Amino acid sequence: MTLVPIIYERDYAWGPAGLKLGERTLIMGILNVTPDSFSDGGRYNNVERAVTHALQMMEDGADLIDIGGESTRPGSQVVTAEEEMSRIVPVIEALRREAPHIPISVDTYKAGVAREAILAGAHIINDVWGAKADPDMARTAAELGCPIILMHNRQARDYTDYVPDVVRDLQESVRIAKEASVKEDQIWLDPGIGFAKDLNENLTLMSALGELNELGYPVLLATSRKRFIQSTLGVEPGDAVEGTAATVAFGIAQGCQMVRVHDVKPIRRTVDMCDAMLYASPGLRRR
Repeated sequence: MTLVPIIYERDYAWGPAGLKLGERTLIMGILNVTPDSFSDGGRYNNVERAVTHALQMMEDGADLIDIGGESTRPGSQVVTAEEEMSRIVPVIEALRREAPHIPISVDTYKAGVAREAILAGAHIINDVWGAKADPDMARTAAELGCPIILMHNRQARDYTDYVPDVVRDLQESVRIAKEASVKEDQIWLDPGIGFAKDLNENLTLMSALGELNELGYPVLLATSRKRFIQSTLGVEPGDAVEGTAATVAFGIAQGCQMVRVHDVKPIRRTVDMCDAMLYASPGLRRR
């Protein structure tokens, strides 16, 4: 574990909305507008309910809202780009009207969906396939001039040297993005906890997050209610808050600067306590 992580400093401004990396850990609130997401499917697949929940998460301490229109849980049904857009674009437009100061990311691996979401008022692309599923994704992010979160994923768990393989996979995503002219300061990484990884591999990667922190890009950690927490503690998704908080604290200590969560209010407290200790470190490295 890296005892003194690198803190990456970035400023993003989109009219009345903006994000500042480097002063504290940011919280991304999860808004699934799907009928089948693993822990909250069907709860917010209505524009009014979705906007109300987004506003509540912001009140509870979220810094931005991540809107997804297709479940990524194992065995979930793939939806068309048209269906995905019909789910998320009205929510983005409504949230923009209601609260234009709120930064929004769009959780999609389809370039066409990402483009329509950004044009509708979203600001960040959150791609669970690291710009590898759709060959137009990186170019779309570059053309739109928006940040892109590149998550680690694989079709199969065919690792030969696990953590170095994950690092190389992420570096490949970065190469794809940069060759498409995505700017350095627009790239974020996500270790992809829960994707193409078994229980032990998830736990192992959690202990190696410091290696990802050293790659030169801010790291988003998305562990909220994940199955490896449920399996470790023997709990259901809705009872995984303490386990999620533990992973968040462990990730922040290794340099993760943003966390993606369902339960914003208790995680905000966890994050604030971690930050009070981390940012007091006299040896903290900034880049």
